[in-house]
Amino acid sequence: MPILNAAAYKFAELTGLPELRARLKQECNRLGLKGSILLSPEGINLFIAGETPAVDKLLATLRSIPGLEALEAKFSESDEQPFNRMLVKLKNEIIAFGVEGINPARHTSPRLPAKELKRWLDEGRPVTLLDTRNTYEVKLGTFAGAVTLPIRHFRKFPAAVDSLPEELKQVPVVSFCTGGIRCEKAAPYLERAGFTEVYQLEGGILKYFEECGGAHWEGECFVFDKRVGVDPGLQETGSQLCFACQEPLTAEEVKDPRYVYEQSCPYCYAE
Repeated sequence: MPILNAAAYKFAELTGLPELRARLKQECNRLGLKGSILLSPEGINLFIAGETPAVDKLLATLRSIPGLEALEAKFSESDEQPFNRMLVKLKNEIIAFGVEGINPARHTSPRLPAKELKRWLDEGRPVTLLDTRNTYEVKLGTFAGAVTLPIRHFRKFPAAVDSLPEELKQVPVVSFCTGGIRCEKAAPYLERAGFTEVYQLEGGILKYFEECGGAHWEGECFVFDKRVGVDPGLQETGSQLCFACQEPLTAEEVKDPRYVYEQSCPYCYAE
């Protein structure tokens, strides 16, 4: 049977986290699921994979928790289990940002549905697409003409935004990331920084692929599991991570003579 991959997050004020962590770890093990669940006072973030009935049961359990009733997941399938183990962790933030006063459980920027963004792009509507992801993710693919940032960690996003041209603040900006969670904090920060019309792509790139395919997209999408990259059809692409430097490599780069399995790639060969 194919493996069902589920990604979901929800900003909500959660309590009793140690007890909840133990309960979820036990249930995931019982259901044979693998992946990771992050719990914090601000909500939950998860990437899990397993047989479809098991994934459905866990999501039903999560939706029974106060504050998580509206938890929505994005799904894809793979031939193999993309995770090695099951982790349930407690964190201060479900997505590390480190900026006081940004609270997605209380305020987020307007969400732009994937089909609406495609319509805007089809019409040639003047809009700036802002990629909030890290450089190594952007390397595998992004929207055509998107503005990208020179960051290796989301915590560097505020400083990078502060260096953007002032004229961008006067045009509509649509922020996007893999599944939407980073934009829950990135978009309100853009508002705070003086951007006058800010939207966040609802459900992120993965939801866009699900509903709109590859229209206006170039390349593939980096994902944080053993698949490394998925195409607009949400199928594994064959990209890999360099064992030595963790740089994502396209199928073509893997053919480079400087790529040696678990030793080097074109990016770290000289070292």
